[in-house]
Amino acid sequence: MSVVKINVLTVPEQMRSELESRFSNRAGMVESSDGFEWFELLRPVEGTDRYLVYTRWRSEEDFQVWQQSQAFQRGHAQAAQEAREHGQAAAQGHPGQAGHGHAGQGHGHGQGPAATGSEVWTFEVVQSAGPKP
Repeated sequence: MSVVKINVLTVPEQMRSELESRFSNRAGMVESSDGFEWFELLRPVEGTDRYLVYTRWRSEEDFQVWQQSQAFQRGHAQAAQEAREHGQAAAQGHPGQAGHGHAGQGHGHGQGPAATGSEVWTFEVVQSAGPKP
């Protein structure tokens, strides 16, 4: 049964383009991971300042292996380093990591995290549908 991980990032309006840019620069890093099934970065349209980072995995174990991988560490290292340099806390969603440039206060590229908060939601896929051929 597939598992879905949704990282919920609170992003101030002035940091939206920065967050999206950081994800664009990391494109392709997760796709080659064993057990990876899907990724989407969802931008809020109205009524919230929270982005959703949606990933789908073959299993919880596959997600955990990716989270411990060098690709994950590389993808999160720059934002974590920037956050440490600016005295900012790591994201709640990735203990010890400020991944994707989230958590703390940041004001632009190279100036720490783009998001002010993060949490991870986990779901099992019970039903799924796609277009009929």
